[in-house]
Amino acid sequence: MARLRTEALRSVLGVLELIEPEEQEQQRADLAAALKELRLASGLSGERLAVRTGMSQTKISRIETGRTLPSVFDVQAIVRALEVPKHEADELLMLARSANTEFHDVRSSRRRGLEHRQRELAKLEQDSHEIRFFLPTMLTGLLHTPEYARASMTNPQAAAIAKRLERQSILYDREKRFTFLMTESAIRWPILGVEGMAVQTDHLASIANLTSVRIGVIPATPVVRLPSLLSVFVLYDERLATAETYGGLVVMRDPRDVEIHLERFRLFERHALWGTDATGLLASIAAEFRARA
Repeated sequence: MARLRTEALRSVLGVLELIEPEEQEQQRADLAAALKELRLASGLSGERLAVRTGMSQTKISRIETGRTLPSVFDVQAIVRALEVPKHEADELLMLARSANTEFHDVRSSRRRGLEHRQRELAKLEQDSHEIRFFLPTMLTGLLHTPEYARASMTNPQAAAIAKRLERQSILYDREKRFTFLMTESAIRWPILGVEGMAVQTDHLASIANLTSVRIGVIPATPVVRLPSLLSVFVLYDERLATAETYGGLVVMRDPRDVEIHLERFRLFERHALWGTDATGLLASIAAEFRARA
């Protein structure tokens, strides 16, 4: 049986509580060190471990040096191949799950400048083929008119607004697929005057005509029984999910966390209007706004 041989590594495996964001890099380094120590203690070479896990030797090396963050499934394969005792394996799997979850707090984003956050989002969008947005309360930046973008920011910054609007060009990339699933309440949330809201709603209907875009609307009526619509979340392919809180953004890479959000998205998707039904509802909402002007 492979066993941890140092007090330092035993200490690492004891860290099972939620860590602060600034400790994230250290936690990942600790996970890499623990996995390498386990392999060395087992007497297996990197090549033999690669054969047992079905991974490449290069991937094993990158995991052990911290250049590749292993998924929970990767860690599970490694501890099984090394015949790690169950209690140690369970602790490592919990550590791996925590290492695959990040928190980007609002305070840090503001200190770096909101345009930096827009660049990070643009990179995620560039690196993904299919992106799914669930929008229960408010529209996301890729859908904003300039006026809506300005009104949606607590402290609007010209550079951040410009970068948010610049990101929208990716919607015209025919090689990508965007699904925006929103509630009728999110569309109606009045962060602008009625004319501005009408223009924003017309803009949604226009975007729905793009080849790369699907827009679905969960109508306010009839009443349907759905699980709680807790927060905005976004799925990047099937490899990463993000969820928004008041304090910041949670980034999840654990395949189980991603699958939970995929399942919830598919459930909500079945209760939405799509195609001409969705654009028809958008047109009627825009007309209602204008009638109140």
